[in-house]
Amino acid sequence: ALYFLVPKLWNRERLYSLRTKNRGCGSLIMKHAVFIQTNHKQIVGAIVAEHALRRYSTNNDKFEVHIVNSRDYPFFLAREGQEYMRDGVKRVWLNEDLQSFTPTRFMPPELMGYEGRAVVIDPDVFACSDIWELLNRDMKGKAIMARMRSGTKGLIDKAYASSVMLLDCAQLKHWKVEEQFNAMFDGDHDYSRWIGLRNEDPNKIEFIENEWNDFDKFTTETKMLHTTRRKTQPWKTGLPVDWRPAERFRLFPPAAWVLRLRRKIFGEYGLMGNYKEHPDKNQENFFWGLVKECVEQGKLTEEFLRKEMEENHVRHDALEVIARVPSLPPAPAHPLSTGNLAKAA
Repeated sequence: ALYFLVPKLWNRERLYSLRTKNRGCGSLIMKHAVFIQTNHKQIVGAIVAEHALRRYSTNNDKFEVHIVNSRDYPFFLAREGQEYMRDGVKRVWLNEDLQSFTPTRFMPPELMGYEGRAVVIDPDVFACSDIWELLNRDMKGKAIMARMRSGTKGLIDKAYASSVMLLDCAQLKHWKVEEQFNAMFDGDHDYSRWIGLRNEDPNKIEFIENEWNDFDKFTTETKMLHTTRRKTQPWKTGLPVDWRPAERFRLFPPAAWVLRLRRKIFGEYGLMGNYKEHPDKNQENFFWGLVKECVEQGKLTEEFLRKEMEENHVRHDALEVIARVPSLPPAPAHPLSTGNLAKAA
């Protein structure tokens, strides 16, 4: 399939079909789907994430996978350069920011016609077990399953990690993304509360095991690896940083003052530096092992990767990394099942 070369057309047509094709008979094409949320800057990660989902599942006939690209939805572009509320602080909406896709996490229920089950993942989340185990589990009547955020966001704010969610779409008819996105710019809706699921009824949320959204931790127990430390994401090494840090720190407010001053003097990305090498070779080799398979299977082409390198979306030595990365153990075995991937490099 060549949908990754024209993700906009593929996604719009497929998702429209998913929502409308069988509306007359009250059923969807499939009752279970995984949605990978992304923007144009992280499309390579999204393609690799889809490959990982399919690679490690023995139930691929039971669910669909859709890549949702924020560029396909004009209401994001319409707000370019406007101020919105984020954690009580006014920030400027930039579609070129690495994280500009995050509001699309709330689209799947509407895209599925508020029916069925959906798993939502970010483009830096890579399955290493069968996603059907999560899609088909008992939700105990809850609408959402997710883990808590790490650090003060989880401990103090009680924010959930919406980067991986299992959703009962029928219970989420109040999720209307365009309306809620626009409300951020009117001061009626705070981005951080929205993204952290803090506007939801906590009685409708159940925890999933951390292993389904393993923050930068990769063991044989990991079911989905999430490379949350953006500064060391393995496909960005050496490139200029293109994401913006939070500007509110409850435990030490002066840190926020310094960051705001930096932004006002040097601009949104001033003094942010470059992406660093990932400290865990196992995680790096897992990701690049998946990329290598995508190239071998025609899901990614060398031409496409070179274009992404020119756009500074992918590290400039990507092809050299692919050439030397060791092959992964055959699926569906866990990538660490045969030992340390780093030793094989």
